[in-house]
Amino acid sequence: MDLHAWIDAYLDHLRVERALAKNTLDAYARDLAALAEHLGGDVDPTRIDPGAIAELMVRNVKRGFGARSSARMLSGLRGFFRFLVRERALPEDPTLLVDRPKVGRRLPRVLSYDEVERLLAAPDQGTPAGACHAAMLHLMYASGLRVSELVGLRLGDIDLQRGLVAPLGKGGKRRLVPVGEVALGMVDRYLRDVRPGVAAEGETALFASPRGGRYTREHFWRLVRDYAVRAGIVPLPSPHKLRHSFATHLLRGGADLRAVQAMLGHANLGTTEIYTQVAQDHVRAAHRKAHPRA
Repeated sequence: MDLHAWIDAYLDHLRVERALAKNTLDAYARDLAALAEHLGGDVDPTRIDPGAIAELMVRNVKRGFGARSSARMLSGLRGFFRFLVRERALPEDPTLLVDRPKVGRRLPRVLSYDEVERLLAAPDQGTPAGACHAAMLHLMYASGLRVSELVGLRLGDIDLQRGLVAPLGKGGKRRLVPVGEVALGMVDRYLRDVRPGVAAEGETALFASPRGGRYTREHFWRLVRDYAVRAGIVPLPSPHKLRHSFATHLLRGGADLRAVQAMLGHANLGTTEIYTQVAQDHVRAAHRKAHPRA
């Protein structure tokens, strides 16, 4: 089998046996296509050496890749070559001798409480579209959902009586997240007064776009930016900033780290711990401002 055939086999493995999400599969496919293009197409995998992988990493840097993007690609390539070793197509993994780019741990940028309030108040709830957008923004901030989880919600994924939402997260894992009363009220009003006149027949998405189908991630991203402009928030936030803000504000309020991990759907507690640093920065800033000997 040539390289392209092995790439197809690996993507099938990720899709069927590991049940990875479409967005993750697309990212792997792009990285492997870049590898094939760099090597010149249909090559024998046994002819790929560490030098060729290192050259690809150098080329990426020249094209403007940052350390984080390069590290992510190298991690994806290592998964592919480990698969080839397990399938006995290669005697050893050529990426083992390629150094991983050093990536600094960036703290997530979060919105202040005031900025969140202004963003949530930006949609005109007197219009059907505004009522829908307000419900989406409130639910995203109240539950710390990813954009893909929010737009992927189905009607049966929210329980208004128990105050729970069940998003489908990474790796096809579903979790239960509590929803506050304000967000529940927004969603309830949207379901009663707006969705019946918007959603196409048979549409199962919780939030229906003006065309009757489900929202796309890109559509919602544009909505958040538009409302941020109206709210005068600078720099303009991405939708993911609401998720960062949800986690940081919970920890500032004294929430248990393990509880926040469960609500975010993080497999690794270390991923959640980064928000404690943001929350501690808030405490340090308050100390510097208020303490006479700070």
